[in-house]
Amino acid sequence: MVAVSIAVDWLRAINIKTALAILTSHSLTFTDLALDLALIPMLTQHRKPVCLSLLSYDLPLWSVVETDATLYQKEQDKFHVLLTEPLIQDFPLEGHQQALVAPCPTTPRLLWLEISPYRVMMTMQGNGQFSYRHFWEQGVYGISRYWLQTGSLDGSYQLRLRNYTRHLVLQGNLLPQQLRIEYELWAEQLQIGHYVMNLEILH
Repeated sequence: MVAVSIAVDWLRAINIKTALAILTSHSLTFTDLALDLALIPMLTQHRKPVCLSLLSYDLPLWSVVETDATLYQKEQDKFHVLLTEPLIQDFPLEGHQQALVAPCPTTPRLLWLEISPYRVMMTMQGNGQFSYRHFWEQGVYGISRYWLQTGSLDGSYQLRLRNYTRHLVLQGNLLPQQLRIEYELWAEQLQIGHYVMNLEILH
C-alpha cells in the first residue's frame, strides 16, 4: 500500500515530470496512487461520469470514451482527472491471421489529466506496451511523446512530435464542466493532422 505522504508529494508536484519521478522512485504506478488518494481527507474529490472524445478534421479518426472518473481539486483552478480507458477490441480475424497476431494486453489503460485554464497535460499508461504524454498550452508549441514497448531485445521506441494549440477552453464555475482543446500535430515541418479533444464532466 502506498504511503499517504507519497500521494501528498505527488499532488504537490510542480509538473508531470516531477510527479512521474516520485512514482518511479517508489516503484509505483498510477493505479497504486489512485487507490491511495482516497485516504487523504484534505483533498476534495468527486466521482463523476465523463465523456472523452477525440476527432480529426482531416483524417478518418473519431473516438469516444464514456466512463466514470475521479476529479481531484489541487488548487482553486487546477484539477486532476483520473479515468480508466476501456480496452480496445480488435476486429475479428480469420484463423490463420490470429496465429500471426500477438494477444492484446488485458491491463486497463489509465488516463491522467492535469487541467487548468491555461495549460493541460495528459498521460496514458497501464497496458505495458503503449503509452503517451501530451502537453498543451494556448498559442504555444508543446510536445507529444509516444512510447512503444516491444517484446524484442531492442526494448522500446519513442516518438516525439510537436503540437500547436489553437484553442484551449475550460468551462465551469467551481468545478470544471467542459474542456475543449483544438490542436495540430507536427513532425518537423510536416503537419500530420488537425484534432479536437473534448472532455465533458457531468455534475
